Amino acid sequence: MPTKLKNSKRLLGISLTLGGGLILSVFLATALGAVNVSLPDIFRMSLNKIALFDFPATWRAVDETIIFQIRLPRVVGGALVGAALATAGVLFQGLLRNPLADPYIIGTSAGAALGATIAMILPLNLALLGFGLIPLTAFIGALTSVILVYNLARVGGRTPVISMLLTGFVVSALLVAIIAFMMSIGDRLGLNLRSVFSFLMGHISVTNWNQLAVAAPLVIGGIIAARFFAFHLNAFSLGEEGAAYLGIEVERDKMLILSLGSLLTATAVSISGLVGFVGLVMPHAMRLSLGPDHRLLVPASALAGAIFLVITDLLARTILAPGEIPVGIITALIGAPFFLYLLRRSRREYAF
Repeated sequence: MPTKLKNSKRLLGISLTLGGGLILSVFLATALGAVNVSLPDIFRMSLNKIALFDFPATWRAVDETIIFQIRLPRVVGGALVGAALATAGVLFQGLLRNPLADPYIIGTSAGAALGATIAMILPLNLALLGFGLIPLTAFIGALTSVILVYNLARVGGRTPVISMLLTGFVVSALLVAIIAFMMSIGDRLGLNLRSVFSFLMGHISVTNWNQLAVAAPLVIGGIIAARFFAFHLNAFSLGEEGAAYLGIEVERDKMLILSLGSLLTATAVSISGLVGFVGLVMPHAMRLSLGPDHRLLVPASALAGAIFLVITDLLARTILAPGEIPVGIITALIGAPFFLYLLRRSRREYAF
């Protein structure tokens, strides 16, 4: 069997398996919560909503409101965030050739956190396309910090990977220091420290479908674009000189991949705050399972990241129901042992 056909069949099989897992996890997360709704009722509600059938309502009217106005938007938002962060993790790890790279490595998280913190002290009540001021400023702060890091690291028309990593570390440290200073004088600024910690620990804050109408095209389009860069990421694994030898326009593609990963991360941050471990662990978990080919890694990581965050967010809102645990805590508590288990099970030295 030709290699190309074999790879296509493998990609299709992986996509169908993980896609089925995502659908199952979405239905499960939608059914469970402070108020449980049966899966058959959710299925019938959904068919009624899209006007395929007209089942008699055997459920309470309030259940339908809970499912379609509160719970399902959050579940879909969690899937988008997980897919975006995992895809961004694949892009940054492949581009930077650094196994510790995650979506926040070049200052995205610090920029988003500073933007959100500033929004919390501004006496404004602004909303745009369903987003409040905090997610808007977090999105702007994330992209601004990446642009700053990229331009500071650029030397003579080139952006060396090491320079970018070091610049990202220094800029992040500076922005974190500014945030810490603002928090230390929070009483004078009128800063709600609880809101700051909620953003830093991660919380899926999708409250309406308008937010998803904006975020979904950005995330889905970003994942599709990342798949088109799979060959380029495979070439970058040979180093910049090796990639150039294969015909890759190194500096142009480096900027495009960096921009794409940053856009995915900023979009995720705008609806979830800072959720750690997804973009670090999921790409490595898929690499251990499937190998280093980015043609498989990009779609597999996106689907796995979506499943992972949907399940962890379900746990975050049900373990202490009706209270909630920040989802970033759950992702770390589950993600770290899961990754160590995979690493030990492989019984071989990890190869990036």
